[in-house]
Amino acid sequence: MDSLDIEIILKTYNTIPKNDIIRICSLYLSTKTLKPGSVFGQFNNVENSIIFDDIEKILISDSNIETEINLSKLHINWYVYTLDRNGPQNDNCEDESGEEINLSTQWILPCFDISNLWETLIYDTSIKEDLLKYASTMMEFASRGVDSNIIACNKVILLHGPPGTGKTSLCKALAHKLSIKTQKQYKKAILMEINSHSLFSKWFSESGKLVTKMFTKIKEIIEDPNILVCLLIDEIESLAHARDQCMSGNEPSDSLRVVNAVLTQIDQIKRYSNVLILTTSNMTGAIDIAFVDRADIKQYLGLPSANAIFHIYRSCIEELIKTGIIQAKSETYHYQNLKNVTSSIDEFEMTKHLVDISQISVGLSGRALRKIPFLAHALFLNGNSVNLHQFFDAMRKAVQHELQQKSHFNKN
Repeated sequence: MDSLDIEIILKTYNTIPKNDIIRICSLYLSTKTLKPGSVFGQFNNVENSIIFDDIEKILISDSNIETEINLSKLHINWYVYTLDRNGPQNDNCEDESGEEINLSTQWILPCFDISNLWETLIYDTSIKEDLLKYASTMMEFASRGVDSNIIACNKVILLHGPPGTGKTSLCKALAHKLSIKTQKQYKKAILMEINSHSLFSKWFSESGKLVTKMFTKIKEIIEDPNILVCLLIDEIESLAHARDQCMSGNEPSDSLRVVNAVLTQIDQIKRYSNVLILTTSNMTGAIDIAFVDRADIKQYLGLPSANAIFHIYRSCIEELIKTGIIQAKSETYHYQNLKNVTSSIDEFEMTKHLVDISQISVGLSGRALRKIPFLAHALFLNGNSVNLHQFFDAMRKAVQHELQQKSHFNKN
């Protein structure tokens, strides 16, 4: 039997038994049309007062099911939780001169700040789901005590590719999802984002000591087997720089100490079953080959295709319709409208407009694409509320503007 994950996000901690919450939500969902990725968040007090008062959202996971979901024919994995709303906390220390240094930024998971990231990341393939399976398998092997000398597993993931393709966001979203899926195994989960640039001291030989001091703090946390720690190192090449390139510099010794310290510490913490290391890089050629070899998963994230761009734009448009900036119905444009003979002329035209804009946007990063609607409104529209025709015209101009600006940078 196929399985499906359903997440229930509670507004606040409450004393209602988890099984009662699941039963109530199951009855509620049985009256709805369910599709993979569906989100329910605007509840009616008349339908069910408990759902209205106590539940913030119900999330249906993405799956391979292409048609409507029938809950009675699936094994449902229910996850009930609340979101931490305290925000990020900084972990600081002092260097030899007494100057305060920010070693890392920490979030308690699952966290409100990054709770929507997973849904906003759109790729052509099942990259998100595959990475979550990889991470879950890594943690399962570790918790079962699989000997890493026999089955090699360092619990290190490396995401690489051009800037703006969502590598850092995907790491954070992956940590968030993993904390939800392992909630029965761990009482607490933490995401620690290492501030790589702070670890390079102006004092000679201090950088390697700072790396060791940071990992010592990490070890103090992961000594507790009830805490899951997801360690995020963005731009890993700044810490694990290729040693053959370090040797060619004027002062290579401090950089070499940092690389050696990072590799040593990774080798030491891999014996802990409750830690996962997530890393990103825009410049894989600059990473030390010894670190690359330690990464269990090396996943490339490229620039989005026209198909992915269409769905990114569509999510942006739906947000602007929901907030009243665009006057339209969100159901008026879907890819199916190009093939569906029952689509109206207006539905066909709106979809065709967005497809055309998506095709001319190929080459822009995901980060740049999500700025296009803002640029369209800021530069090419007058008035607070517009219709879809006007907005699509403005988006086309905004894309051309962005491509032109990008070409100027490339020339320079």
